[in-house]
Amino acid sequence: MSLTSSDRVSARTWLIWSAAVMVYVLAVFHRTTFGVAGLEAAERFGVGAAALSTFTVLQIAVYAAMQIPTGVLVDRFGPRAVLTAALIFLGSGQMLIAVADQYWQGLLARGVLGVGDSLTFIAVLRIAASHFPARRYTLVAALTGALGFVGNLAATMPLTLALAGFGWLPTFLTVGLATVSYVLVVQFAVREAPHEAAGRPKQVAVRQLGRQVTEAWRVPGTRLGFWVHFTTSFSPSVLSLMWGMPYLVRSQGYTETQASGLLMVLVFGSMLGGPAVGAYIGRRPEMRMPLVITYLAGSAVWWGLLLGWPGRLPLLVLVPALVWVSLGGPASMIAFALARDYNPLSRVGTATGVVNVGGFTAIAVSMWLVGVLLELTGDSFRIALLGVVALLVLGSWRVAVWWRRARAAVFQAQARGEDVPVQLRRRAWDVQIPEPREPMRDGERRLARADAR
Repeated sequence: MSLTSSDRVSARTWLIWSAAVMVYVLAVFHRTTFGVAGLEAAERFGVGAAALSTFTVLQIAVYAAMQIPTGVLVDRFGPRAVLTAALIFLGSGQMLIAVADQYWQGLLARGVLGVGDSLTFIAVLRIAASHFPARRYTLVAALTGALGFVGNLAATMPLTLALAGFGWLPTFLTVGLATVSYVLVVQFAVREAPHEAAGRPKQVAVRQLGRQVTEAWRVPGTRLGFWVHFTTSFSPSVLSLMWGMPYLVRSQGYTETQASGLLMVLVFGSMLGGPAVGAYIGRRPEMRMPLVITYLAGSAVWWGLLLGWPGRLPLLVLVPALVWVSLGGPASMIAFALARDYNPLSRVGTATGVVNVGGFTAIAVSMWLVGVLLELTGDSFRIALLGVVALLVLGSWRVAVWWRRARAAVFQAQARGEDVPVQLRRRAWDVQIPEPREPMRDGERRLARADAR
């Protein structure tokens, strides 16, 4: 399909996005540093495995709690200002890690890092929403997520070598200083779209900020995005961040080296799948939700095989299952496209924050749930990982509910002759919502009325 003139993107736009996405790459690097520095951290702070895991849980909790405030900040002050603050928090947090020698100091430093981490992704997506045409947004969002894995990879071998060669203090102090210095690049290269800066209010009351969050939540497309992100993103994260290695080693009998290689399937599956899904959705936006439903249905099948297979899983089953699970990351990018399409640009940051809360809430809950079930069942992964299946079922049900409601709102808009992101054909299972007797104040609130059902 040929691109129209409105679909073409200038080199300057790609440069702006590239400078911004590097902040996200740095954030992922900082987020995953304890994955390779865990043993050194345990020795430095004199703690065991349980206390050490608190570093990861704390950062995820801070990240999830900050998503809606971050969206509001991006809408109020603009993505460049928020990215600048993110770099300062990230660099400061890593420098605190460098000099910390007590457990509470390490927790404080990871909390500061969590704040910086939480400010990056929404700000980069806001830049994509304001600079790129709608048909390119999902692709750019997917590329953003895929490039985050570059930071993940940089936090493995390069950081390991640096810690072995230079030690804790020089390594983390240098990383922190380099991160703060990237502020100069952001100030020079990142620019807001003219219509975005002109449309931003000079002052916003706290009550109006709360109303902005409420209005974003009331839109069925935002609520659908929340549940899509909740249901698609947590499975690969549960395996890659915490429970994949113990499951493959203790339950399946693979060596740690073999398990590490198998978990890399999750990384490369997401890196390659993200741009592919984004490019396809850019050409066929009407296929967004069918792809999500296909992924969820396939996930139910693969998780059934993983937990129901008698004995050790053969690689012919395990590898395809991990490939499929890895596609949850690319599928979750569809959630941000929904937030972008069903909200005005002035509220996209807030809506994106609301959507992002869904995925990280599911990650935190599923990690905790699997851990609790492992303790209760004596390390039975077959039972403990049923917690993942339970959240998958819950999320799939809510996705189905809000997909019908969002479709109903779009049909109403189509009937009124309004522009809609995707032209839909009515199906037998679509919900019928009567038109309001009195007109609403604007089109977006008419779309949001489906929430009243």
